[in-house]
Amino acid sequence: MDTKLTLKLDQRVIAKAKKYAQRKHISLSKLIERMLTRITDSKNVNTDITPLVESLSSLLSEQDIKTNDYIDYLDKKYR
Repeated sequence: MDTKLTLKLDQRVIAKAKKYAQRKHISLSKLIERMLTRITDSKNVNTDITPLVESLSSLLSEQDIKTNDYIDYLDKKYR
């Protein structure tokens, strides 16, 4: 079930996020949902990920990652 959420963000951040979402052909809502899902996923709660790896992982969409094997590989490689 989808629920409406109101956020208060810097105007420049919103503009950049909208452009990013447009380039990825997804809605801004879907982009935020994916991000929140990733950071709240139970398997990631106790994992220490460096800021560099975290920033790089945000560039990948669900279409870019075909299997969980690749995620596991990156997780092991950058620990």
